[in-house]
Amino acid sequence: MISNLLEKYSTWFKELFLDNGMNPDLAIFLNFTINFVGLIILIFAVDYIVKKIIIGGFRLFSNKTKTTFDDFLVVSNFPRFIAHSIPLLILWYSIPIILKDYLLLSKFLLNSVLIILVILCIFIARSILRTTKNFLQRKEKYKDKPLESYVQTFMIFAWGIGIFLIINLITGYSTLSVASLGAVSAVILLIFKDTILGFVASIQISVNDIIRIGDWITFSKYGADGNVTEINLATVTVQNFDNSYTTIPTYSLIADSFQNWRGMQESDGRRIKRSVFIKQNSVKYLDRDDIEKLKEIELIQDYLESQEKDNSLYNIDSEINNYLPINGKNQTNLGVFREYVHALLIDNPEINKDLYFMVRYLQPTDKGIPVQIFCFCYDKKWEHYEKIQADIMDQVLAAIPYFNLELFESPSGKDISSLK
Repeated sequence: MISNLLEKYSTWFKELFLDNGMNPDLAIFLNFTINFVGLIILIFAVDYIVKKIIIGGFRLFSNKTKTTFDDFLVVSNFPRFIAHSIPLLILWYSIPIILKDYLLLSKFLLNSVLIILVILCIFIARSILRTTKNFLQRKEKYKDKPLESYVQTFMIFAWGIGIFLIINLITGYSTLSVASLGAVSAVILLIFKDTILGFVASIQISVNDIIRIGDWITFSKYGADGNVTEINLATVTVQNFDNSYTTIPTYSLIADSFQNWRGMQESDGRRIKRSVFIKQNSVKYLDRDDIEKLKEIELIQDYLESQEKDNSLYNIDSEINNYLPINGKNQTNLGVFREYVHALLIDNPEINKDLYFMVRYLQPTDKGIPVQIFCFCYDKKWEHYEKIQADIMDQVLAAIPYFNLELFESPSGKDISSLK
């Protein structure tokens, strides 16, 4: 029925002009011009009306539903793209009838409309993919997943298929032959080498759970030290702690080594690992007066009494000559200091005693004897962690002189001048 109406409309002006004695060629041309202009005006009018109806209907529907998926569809212009497709389909259906006297022009316009429809379909697919990504990112389960990489991957395939179809429409030759597919594949591999590597890396990152959005990573090669804000097909964006941004090629996360602090953030504590360097010539045995003086330090009072008793019993039982402190068992200022630091950590409620917990000596160096604190604090937030660590080191450094120990410190210019 619609075809008959269009057929009658397309010939009505021509018959009218011929009945009035107009030249047949001129009548055909005027008939084509009027019909074509009328068709264009009709298409624009239909596009405007349909767009208003569909977009308004979508917004009304999305406001009444509880799900946010349709809201994201509206934001991504999905209704607008759908509305544009209807007048294009009308145009594609009407052109052969309106332009039946101009076959070459008709064929050209039909191919043009089909190309626009292919591109419009790609935009519709992109709108759906973006809507899906935005919808899933609102869910806790997918919040840290590299959804942008998957969207970009699907869009590459969509554009690839679209380009094949457009080439086919323009040239009239099939793009599915072995030779053409081989040539196109070679070009794609050359142009999209980094994209393909990024795509493979994105899959490996997701499957192996190597990195998530929100992870704190350190990547010295690229100067990155901060939180991951975005993972896409080509790059990973890191917001550094100085609020600058660093972009890292996605494939580098597979090919190179980097540090991910997620394990620390998910564990029961954050490690404190600090050392103080003690001058070796300040280490000595403690005599009775030294021990009595150190007993005034409450944290090690019980330890000193217990250790003194054990040492005395051992020396008596072993008939040790106490004239020289090196004989038998005797306490040293460094050993008592180590026990003091250990007691200081036990007394600190911020320290997790269920994880590794020790105060140890490291290999002596030309800078002295390293006394290392190795423990974990409950609070993993950076600023709190640094405060806890600083408070411990303040106590340790201030306590060293009480044990007649000395910190190693490289001589400064003033020290060297004083020697003269």
